Amino acid sequence: MKAVVRRGGALVDTDMADPVPGEGQALVRTLVCGICGSDLHALHHLDHMVALTSRAGGSLNLDPAADVVFGHEFAAEVLDYGPGTEKRLKPGTRVVSVPAAFGPQGSELVGYSNRFPGGFAERMVLQEALLLEVPNGLDAERAALTEPMSVGEHAVAQASVTRQSVALVIGCGPVGLSVISALKARRVGPVIATDFSPARRAAAEALGADIVLDPREHSPHERWESFDVPATLASFGAASLMGRQVRDAVVFECVGVPGMLQNLIENAPPNATIMVVGVCMESDTIEPSLAINKQLNLKFVFGYSPEEFAATLREIAEGTRDVTALMSGTVGRSGVAAAFDALGRAGEGIKILVDPSRD
Repeated sequence: MKAVVRRGGALVDTDMADPVPGEGQALVRTLVCGICGSDLHALHHLDHMVALTSRAGGSLNLDPAADVVFGHEFAAEVLDYGPGTEKRLKPGTRVVSVPAAFGPQGSELVGYSNRFPGGFAERMVLQEALLLEVPNGLDAERAALTEPMSVGEHAVAQASVTRQSVALVIGCGPVGLSVISALKARRVGPVIATDFSPARRAAAEALGADIVLDPREHSPHERWESFDVPATLASFGAASLMGRQVRDAVVFECVGVPGMLQNLIENAPPNATIMVVGVCMESDTIEPSLAINKQLNLKFVFGYSPEEFAATLREIAEGTRDVTALMSGTVGRSGVAAAFDALGRAGEGIKILVDPSRD
């Protein structure tokens, strides 16, 4: 089969052997697969990603020096099954899946494995038990966005927001946009969104953000008081002494660069919840005393549950989650390297899909 392989820090369009489904597994044909921000990082820093995962107590079961086929945001079509399967979905059925499979060394992430190629290959092996049929005639391009949209679903679920919450989303890349979508699905508002990129701000507005700001022109923190959120300790103290009911602030950090956490700790209103969704893979520094004085809640989130994944697919298929604003086009195998370069430049594209059957 044809595949785009990460080899020595480069992306190579090459031939490789078709994967063979094992016990409880299905062989599928990739229809399209999204390029994730973690793929951009892993292209040049896969060894760092593996080391951080190990330090956290996990394991990618991955040798960074060996070939890897990226791609974990995919839609596919069932071709065949391995032994010990129920064959509950007939060949030709369009599916998505949590990107995980069980090999001889245990659970592995499809797209971050030397044994299980991801969606930048024409064929993949997936776990039958995790396959979800794509409903309502949903096209493959939108179905493939189930995975990244599930990240926002999980982050918002973990934030325990209510319709009285005022939400601020910092960064309107795929992660931030998925958060905005999940917030508006819960009718949270106002939702304030901020990003340097005009294209990403336009996408945030299309997904329902109530206020969209360019941080070069307006601080996102200047609006809190107008929504009955005390912006300072003095304002918060006065509201408490008077028994005035105030609204809660929830800030979603969806950028993942050093310095952002300290910026939010310094500027977020007292008693706010800061949800860290953007993945910063570098060391960072914060001043805990500021967070303590302001009684901030700092929470880190990652990934999603199978239930959240299934619910997100259903909402996209039913039209309650419109993902069109995220879609920046589709490339064949020969266009993957250029797509990585474009996505690595701020503001150039949001979600580029790969069709591995195309040259």
